[in-house]
Amino acid sequence: MIDEVLPSDVRSAEAFHDEPGTPLFPEEQALITKAVPKRRNEFTTVRHCARKALAELGHPPVPLLKGERGAPRWPTGITGSMTHCAGYRAAAVARRTDFASIGIDAEPAGALPDGVLDTIARPEELVRIRRLETTSTTVHWDRLLFSAKESVYKAWFPLTHRWLDFDEASIDINPVAGTFHAQLLAPAPEVPRQEFHGRWSSRNGLLITAIAHPSTPAEAAGQPA
Repeated sequence: MIDEVLPSDVRSAEAFHDEPGTPLFPEEQALITKAVPKRRNEFTTVRHCARKALAELGHPPVPLLKGERGAPRWPTGITGSMTHCAGYRAAAVARRTDFASIGIDAEPAGALPDGVLDTIARPEELVRIRRLETTSTTVHWDRLLFSAKESVYKAWFPLTHRWLDFDEASIDINPVAGTFHAQLLAPAPEVPRQEFHGRWSSRNGLLITAIAHPSTPAEAAGQPA
C-alpha cells in the first residue's frame, strides 16, 4: 500500500503482521528493554521494514536509533520516515539529494474519538471536512486529516528541528485525485516554499498518508551522497 502514495524513487517496505524472532541490533534492544510486548513488536517490525527499504538503496543493515524528539536517526545522506498502527508497519527512505524529507503515517480507518477533530482542525479545515462528508461516507475524513497532519509533522521536523502545532498547517484534501496540500503557517527559512504536497490511500481498513518533499537544487548540492 505505502508504495502507491510515494514517488518511484522512494524505497519502502511494509508488514501487516509481526514476525517472531526478527533480530535487533544490541543498541536497539537497549531502547526497549522495559517496553511491553506490543511496543517491542512495533519497534522491531518497523525497523525490519526500514532495513529492507535501505537495502534497496544499497545500504547494509545498521542500527536505527532515536534522535531528537524520538525521530529516527538515518544513515548519512538518507532521509526517511516510519509508521505503525494496529495491523500495519511501514518505512520509507530516499537519498537526500533527491528528497529533503519524508513523512508517512498509517491509521485505522475509523472515525476520530469525539472531540478530537475540534482539537486538531483549523476553522477552514472543519469547513472542508464537512464538505467532504457530503461527497463520500466511505472515508473517515476526520481521521484522514489527522493522518495528513502527522505526515506533515514528520516531514517538517527533520528540516527545522522545531515543533509544529496542529494549527500551524492548513490542509486541503482532494478526494478525487487522492492528494492533499499543506500550507505551512509557521515561518521557517528551512522550508522556503512553505508548503508540502502529499498523497493518501484508504483501503483494507487503513488510511495512509505520505509526503516526499523534493530537495531544491541548493539543498541537493549541500547534501552528502
